[in-house]
Amino acid sequence: MKAKNVAALGVLTAFAMILSYLESLVPLSFAVPGIKMGLPNIVIMFALYRMSLKEACTVSILRVVLISVLFGNTLSLAYSVAGTLLSLTVMTILKKSDKFSVTGVSVAGGVFHNAGQIAVAVILLGTKEIAYYLPVLCISGTIAGICIGAVSGIIINRVKY
Repeated sequence: MKAKNVAALGVLTAFAMILSYLESLVPLSFAVPGIKMGLPNIVIMFALYRMSLKEACTVSILRVVLISVLFGNTLSLAYSVAGTLLSLTVMTILKKSDKFSVTGVSVAGGVFHNAGQIAVAVILLGTKEIAYYLPVLCISGTIAGICIGAVSGIIINRVKY
């Protein structure tokens, strides 16, 4: 890997971590626990569209692991990794199909991230009743995905790598 790529991955990971921290300062979960804006996904979308899947995965996994180590716990790591891997898989498939806009890919990423987290919760908590929470998370994932996708589209179009 070239030094330029390593440096870019470091900067993107740091930026994604900063956005994760900033996101934690804005409590959106006052009505419904667990809802987040998904600000770090701006960085992931940029890496997915301007770099490669490998680099987007690297930034995403590094961010999840580092944030969990610094500010979370083992459970938050399990939920985040599941959501991240599922959303990256779906976003990659949709991006490669060339049938979805950046915003469409972002919306799918937001929804499937939540679906991955609910799947882990069902397994870890041993109760399928938690799945009733999925429609609320799908709505929030769609709204966040639209916002993040719009911002990501602007950045992807304006920032060349």
